Amino acid sequence: MLTPLILTLGLFFSSLTTTIHAYFIITQPGASASWANGSPYPVTWVKGREDGIDAFDIELMRLHTDGLYLVAKNVPSSYTSLNVFLQDVPAGDDYFLLCMNSTHGTTYAVSSRFTVTNSSSGNPKPVSAPTVTVSGTPDPLKLFATTLGPAANGVRGFLAGDERGVWGVLVVFGVTVVSGVWTLW
Repeated sequence: MLTPLILTLGLFFSSLTTTIHAYFIITQPGASASWANGSPYPVTWVKGREDGIDAFDIELMRLHTDGLYLVAKNVPSSYTSLNVFLQDVPAGDDYFLLCMNSTHGTTYAVSSRFTVTNSSSGNPKPVSAPTVTVSGTPDPLKLFATTLGPAANGVRGFLAGDERGVWGVLVVFGVTVVSGVWTLW
């Protein structure tokens, strides 16, 4: 009678240890943003600390045509912003940014749709962060405009960032073994 209670409590407490605070939100550009060629514009984001993302890539996409600009590769997760300088980018109201891992294609965040114009209607306020220049027509075969952080490869170490989940599994396994021994004794 006591064994099912111990097992239930063990499963409950192990599930508490495996919760992860994972979120990734692009805060700028917003839905009403308008970028213009010849000016740097800030890209800002907020992300969780325990999400297992050490670095990510930023891409600029266009919906109307097959448009892809590879903006920045291996942006360290410690960064919270980046400036993008547009140069001879075609005007359109169908642009958005992607934060992703291009090694295995995982998308972490997508910005709101925004506009790119040929002439500036105001002064952008760039942030104190690295600036990346994006130019020309979209071309998915071009290399990234810049690489910000070092990366030996796209593969993470065994159990890197998953320590809480491992402890949860070990607790469940331990409770199961103790319950089994207790039942047989």
